Amino acid sequence: MRVLLVEDDLMIGEAVSVALKDAAYAVDWVKDGATADRVLENVEYQAVLLDLGLPKRDGLEVLRRLRQAGNTVPVIVITARDSVDDRIKGLDFGADDYLVKPFNLNEMLARLRAIIRRQGGQATPLLTNGKVTLDLATRQARCGDVMEVLSAREFALLQALLLRPGTILSRAELEERLYGWNEEVESNAVDFLIHGVRKKLGAHIIKNVRGAGWMVEKPQ
Repeated sequence: MRVLLVEDDLMIGEAVSVALKDAAYAVDWVKDGATADRVLENVEYQAVLLDLGLPKRDGLEVLRRLRQAGNTVPVIVITARDSVDDRIKGLDFGADDYLVKPFNLNEMLARLRAIIRRQGGQATPLLTNGKVTLDLATRQARCGDVMEVLSAREFALLQALLLRPGTILSRAELEERLYGWNEEVESNAVDFLIHGVRKKLGAHIIKNVRGAGWMVEKPQ
């Protein structure tokens, strides 16, 4: 899953970025509101972590513009502004959740998992299409009697497919969800990951649609 981090504090930004990458997210990090605006116009993200006190454009204005443009990407506000009025304003502007600094990184990751699965129409910490089940907290995948812990990228790939069962995702769409700006993508990277998931869980788990991409089946 690809996440945009909008944070001008270098120490906080570095800590959050490392935590996200360790949890199998692809992360793009920008440090001011104007850049965030431009990026959000051109790149599809599965979630945004948004500071409010930003240079060039306040985070609330970034959030207002985002929602005004009809972009429904989940947004977690991360800020030192801790008054009730600030929280109400952030939520009323369209934030999905609100974290006050300093915050626990594990809590941030849990909240991020929650808003991403809600975006995919899932209420539980498990993603499933009835054949394969993925635990978002542990990276464990189960198919029948087989249970395996997936690598970070295998997990991200299967999560992307299970969030949209029945939808074909092209190579470019999968690469966009799995890799950030500064990460080099080898030409056969997606094929390698799909091979790894199939080897662990079964060849039937991920369907290839020739010339179009890959999918997992819709729940019956």
